[in-house]
Formats: sequence, structure tokens, C-alpha cells
Amino acid sequence: MEALRLEWAGGAPKLRATEAMARQGLVTTVSSRAGTAAVVGWVGSVRDRVAGARGLLDDFGRPGAAPPLPTGDYAAVLVCRDRILLMRDEQARIPLFFRESGGQVSAVSTSARRLGDFDELERRYFCRYLTGNMAQPHSELTPFAGVHRVLGGEVVELSVTGQLRRRAPGSAGRADDPRESTADGLRPDGAAKELRLALEQAVGRRVGAMTACHVSGGTDSTSIALLAARPTAAGQDSPRDLVLLAGRFGTGELAGEQPYLDEAMKEIRRHAPGARPVLVDVGDVADFDDFQDHAGDADEPHTHAFRAPFWSRLHAAAAEQGCDILLTGCGADPMVDANPFHLHRLARTGQLRHLTKQARAWAAGSERGVRDVVRDYVMQPALPLTAERITALVRRRGTVLGGLGSFTRPRWLRSGFARAHGYREAGIAESRFVFGRRPEQALFEAANYLAAPDPLSWRRARQDGFFLSHPFLDREVIATMRRLPPEATFRPGRPKAVLREAMADLLPSRIRGRAVKVPFDELYARGLRTHGDELIDLCRSARHPLVAEMFDVETLCRAVREAQLGIGDAYAWDRMNSSLALVVWLERLDRRSRAVGAEMPVTAGS
Repeated sequence: MEALRLEWAGGAPKLRATEAMARQGLVTTVSSRAGTAAVVGWVGSVRDRVAGARGLLDDFGRPGAAPPLPTGDYAAVLVCRDRILLMRDEQARIPLFFRESGGQVSAVSTSARRLGDFDELERRYFCRYLTGNMAQPHSELTPFAGVHRVLGGEVVELSVTGQLRRRAPGSAGRADDPRESTADGLRPDGAAKELRLALEQAVGRRVGAMTACHVSGGTDSTSIALLAARPTAAGQDSPRDLVLLAGRFGTGELAGEQPYLDEAMKEIRRHAPGARPVLVDVGDVADFDDFQDHAGDADEPHTHAFRAPFWSRLHAAAAEQGCDILLTGCGADPMVDANPFHLHRLARTGQLRHLTKQARAWAAGSERGVRDVVRDYVMQPALPLTAERITALVRRRGTVLGGLGSFTRPRWLRSGFARAHGYREAGIAESRFVFGRRPEQALFEAANYLAAPDPLSWRRARQDGFFLSHPFLDREVIATMRRLPPEATFRPGRPKAVLREAMADLLPSRIRGRAVKVPFDELYARGLRTHGDELIDLCRSARHPLVAEMFDVETLCRAVREAQLGIGDAYAWDRMNSSLALVVWLERLDRRSRAVGAEMPVTAGS
């Protein structure tokens, strides 16, 4: 989807924005003596997007200025008198790309498809995509040769004629330095106070004129909705219009979530009596419904396109209510739970006695063996590819999906293609991204890219009129959790203990005390039962030449059959889902996708 476009006419920059998205407030344009800025999303606060865009232009428009990047969910193009700046916030929810050759940038857009040549695809990108679902959308490679991604937290500087001058990571300040712990000793109440304050501010920045909150009955989504319902979150006397959005399952295992959902709704409405519950009947939804549309129309291959039917049903309901933003609890699990990779730090620093004690506590709290805990959080980060290869050999047992983890080459990916286009190098890069030299810090950065509905939200934004936003992935929330020592967040047998303590005065006791939720496995199994034959036919009928070059189609079809029988695990199914989405994306990659809506000029070439 293209929200803005920058080109050059007669050597002068020409910036345009999509008219419909500008009317909806999804694109904000401002001008001053410093130049002109077009911001997709919001800077600083959803409620005052114009002020945020103007502040961004004022701060970066000064010659030689390099201030810290502000908080927000945005991609921005600044056309100043002496330079052009391209930038994205650190969480990188909104895409931004540029086409470059020989150091000369010829166009900038929020759509890689609009910039790319369909006949020149970047095969290294597909290897990176197939290694996992985290770093790929946040690395420079795109599906199209010569089209580059502006990275999260990066500022790209061009001359006014489009010459690429430099690419530099934006300065985020020192608030996220993990050594600067301000927790009240090691007590949970001190950590809880810090997290509560950070969450209140994160939610407050995201409360709009009409805010929708996804409510599932779990600790995470209920916490966000409760904070949005309280006047202090919005910084005003009474909450603004609030829509409580939930999916309702009448039968099946997910129907067991209904009592928790009812209690969450009741408590939220006690704080905001005017909040409107919108219960969407999703009992007939299955994964892979309308898979060709959800996977094929995305700007890039979308790993979680199989789950899009559920989210698109909720998005449509929020759009009917006129909401200008939708808040979710996505990202809380890795972000505000205790960080198990702290054990890796203990091993690196030789604190073996402390490591043994902590590993036993983790094992008792998670009902696992000590060996499993040490393997997952100490050994695997050190030797991820070796560990996966050994696991694959032990667990394969003649199946396609057996033993297939996050980085192991899927058996349906042709070995010749993998060797020629750097699959092993991509796997190493992915493992370094996931674990890093310090896995206890890499966890926060990798977790930021796990919020699955984001590509769907971006693709639907023009028709829905809003973007999705995740308060748990707010920069200040991440910074707060990185500062807290493990002793302040870990309580054996009590996941997300610091969040439960932070929200103790608001969460109903039934929700505050629950440790597990019903997963969406039923939707996935139903989807494979319903659409398995269709998916196999889709693979066999694919005509794009890259499908046959990349995949052994019959082996991929066998993987679908095995998944229908329940063989494999979440990692293996994700690898299969990614490959199926890629097949559909390639099949739908034609020139019809270049059609865009009406545009309005922001700056005109001279």
C-alpha cells in the first residue's frame, strides 16, 4: 500500500500523499521555513498528530541537527532546504522504502511493490524470509532488486537532488540503557510501580478520539483496556469514546474464554460506563479463509497471513464504529515476563552456582526439567544452528515436519537454491538477531517483531481508517523492563508477575490469577481440515517460475498433509505457513497491484 511517494521532476523533489489517507488523518503533512514533512502514522501522541509532525520538522529541519528520534509509530519524509531525510521510529510498524542505483535515489515510497521491478526479484531476500519471521521484515533486503528498506530507528539523508549521503541509526537517548536500573531495590513492588507508570504513558499516547481496545479476557489485553478506560491514561477528566472489541466463540475450546471475557468487560465498563462492547461472532472463522487475498495482496510475503481472517473480522467491526486507533495486548508475553536468557549471562560470567540455583527455580516454575531449561536458555543461544541440526536428526523420524525448528532448512526448499542464494548465511544472521551476543538483551529487540497482525493492519488501513498499535511494545515500556534486574521480575510458577503486581488494583481477581489461556490451535486445525486440499492444489498449480526454482512442490504438499494429521509443532507449522504464503504472493505478483488511489501534491517540482 502506498501512503506517500517522493520522486524528482526536473531535478527537484516532488512529494505526494494518498488523498484518502490524508483525509483520515493517517498521513499528516506540515510546512514551515525549514521545509515540508509528510508523516505516516503519528509522532508523540495520536491525539495531536499535526503538532507531532511539526515538532519533527522543527527538530530535524535545522542544518546539521541530529536530535533523538521521538516516540511514536511513524514513517516520515522531510524535504528540507538543504537535504531530504527519510526516517522510521524504532519499533518500525510502518514501512518505508527507496529505490537506489549507483548512490542515486530515484523514488521513495511506503510500498516496495510500487518501486520494484517484478522481473528482478532479490532471491537472497526469500532465503532470509524462509529462515524465520522476526528479522526478515526488519533487514535491508526487500523482494525487489535495487529497492532498500529504511530500517527501524534509522535516518537516511539524501541531497535535494536524491544523492544518497548517509545512513545512520537514530539516537534514542540513554533511557534504554539496561545498566541504569531505578527499581526499588529488588522488590517486586518497586518494579511494578515503574512498569505501571510506563504503561500508563504508553496507553495515554495512543488514546485517540475514538479508541478501540481488543479484549480477549487475558491479563494483557484487559490491562491495556483498563488503562485506556481510566481518565489518568488520557490525561483528561473523563475517557474519550471507547470501543471494547472482542471475538466471541459459541462452541469449541475457545468458548471456554467467554467467562473471562465477560468479567473483563464488566470491570472495564465499571471504570468507563460509556464504553461500548462490540462482540463479533467469529465462531465460523478458520485459519486460511480467503488465504489467496490475505497472502497475495500484501506488499511483501506475510508469514502470518493464515491468521488474517480472525483479525480482519475484528478490524471491520472497529472500522464500522469509526475508530481512529486499535490497541492490543500483543507483545506482552516476552516483554513483561521474566527474562529467561538471564541464565545465559550467568553462564558467560562464570556464576555457575547462581546459574544452577536459578535454573532449578525456572524448571520448578515452568514444570520442566533443569536440563531442558539449560538447553533452551544457555546452550541453544550459544550454538543455535548446531543444536537444531542435531535435533532434526534425532526427531525427523521420516516426516517432513519432524525436527524442523526456527533455522533448519525446510526439506521442501531445494538445496541448490539454498546454497546459491545464501540460506546458511541467512540462518546465521537470523540466529544472531534472535539471540545476539547478549541474548538477555536481544530478547526484547526480537520480541518487538513478533506482533503478527501488523502487516494486515497496514494493508487494511486505507479502508479501515486506523492503524494497530501495541502499548506493550512502546519504547519506554521496553526500556523499563530492560532496566529491571531478574530478581525483581521472576516469581516461580507465576508468569508475568511484575505485570500482575502493576495492575493489582485494576484487574479482576479471576483474570489476575489465571496462568494460561486457550490457544488458537482449534482455528488452525479447522483451517487445515477445510482448506488443506485447496492449499495443495494451489501449490501444484503455481505458475510463477520462482516457485519451482525454490521449492520441491510435492514435498511441500506432503508437509501440508502431515500438518493436517497433527505432525510437527508450532515452529514447523510456521515454516510451512511462510512457504505457502510465499507461493501465493508470487502467484499474485502482477502489474495490477500497481493501481493506487488519488494522490495530492505536498511539494511540487520546480
